[in-house]
Amino acid sequence: GKRKRLNTSVLYDSDDESEDSDIVVRKVFAKRHCIMDEDESSEEQQPDKTCPTENVSANRKQKVFAKLKELAKQRATRRSCSSENCEDSNGEAEIEEEPLCHFPLTPTEVSETDSDSMKDFIVEEEEDDDDDDNTEHIKSKNQPQQKKLNTSNSELLAYYVPHLSRCDHYVHFKRIVKAFLINAIDDTFLSSLYDGTRKKKYAKDMLLSLHYLDDRFIHPRLENLISRSRWKDRYKERVDCYPDVRIVLKNPENISCQACELNRYCKFNVLLSGKLYNSRTLEADDFMPDDKQVLKVGMVCANRTRVYHNLKHFKYKLYVDCSSVTELDGVEDEPVKDTVERLFSQLEDNGWIQKRYNDLEDYMNDADSFQEEK
Repeated sequence: GKRKRLNTSVLYDSDDESEDSDIVVRKVFAKRHCIMDEDESSEEQQPDKTCPTENVSANRKQKVFAKLKELAKQRATRRSCSSENCEDSNGEAEIEEEPLCHFPLTPTEVSETDSDSMKDFIVEEEEDDDDDDNTEHIKSKNQPQQKKLNTSNSELLAYYVPHLSRCDHYVHFKRIVKAFLINAIDDTFLSSLYDGTRKKKYAKDMLLSLHYLDDRFIHPRLENLISRSRWKDRYKERVDCYPDVRIVLKNPENISCQACELNRYCKFNVLLSGKLYNSRTLEADDFMPDDKQVLKVGMVCANRTRVYHNLKHFKYKLYVDCSSVTELDGVEDEPVKDTVERLFSQLEDNGWIQKRYNDLEDYMNDADSFQEEK
């Protein structure tokens, strides 16, 4: 510590009462001794002893350096593992552990190469404001890198898991309508989408939207409806095979329901008809085209049949409607692309696409709100 300056004051030793005195005025300096603790004086007298705060800071630096050593060892291990994997391409090379880098015990002996290997490890010390400024500078440097990582991760996710890519539901729906219009003119288009023949971006987007409709809109709700019902497999298969259904109110009968095979107060007839079709290419099968099924069911099973059938065969019904639009179009000798764009614009302008999308939303809401069968 610095020694305190001794304050001095001047005392005039004179006789104030006698002005005519010949006595010479002399200055007397009164020394003020600083009041000091014995501990402080002893510390000043013994400067060689180590200060406790210096011990604390030294211990803290040792701990920080120990952490840096541990992190550097882990990084060196990962580097050695990655280099061994690259070299062992044929699977015949033996795996050898590289010796870990040995760092000295004192921070002053760390070499420049070792310090470079520790640049990724940021240890923040709350000592001075300058350290905080340095930390903010490091964070600002890392922000662009973090943005690049986030961008690359989203691109990788969209590439490897395309079903999770973000897109508006209505955009998916419009792509599906356009794909159905193309297939109505060229009946090989959907099959070429699913088998991967078409590589252009518009084709991949259409395939993505078709998967989105099936995997996110329709199939989960169908499974939910079945899991909460008491339907027998035979009844479900019949509903799946026939794209047309009519539910007619008849005279009630206390009989076994042909859907759940339980005794119910049955008053509905379910009339199933239509051609069997491929769920992907939507190509109809002409085998037994006039086949029909009539089943007597109760009220709950009849309502569930209506909700389930609307969702199950929505995609096929949409394709049939798109095919009807192309058949009614009287323009000939026009490229397929121009025909599809023209018809699509007409359907979008007159609200036809929006109406079909609203129907899909209503069917999904009916499925979501359908109560579990007691």
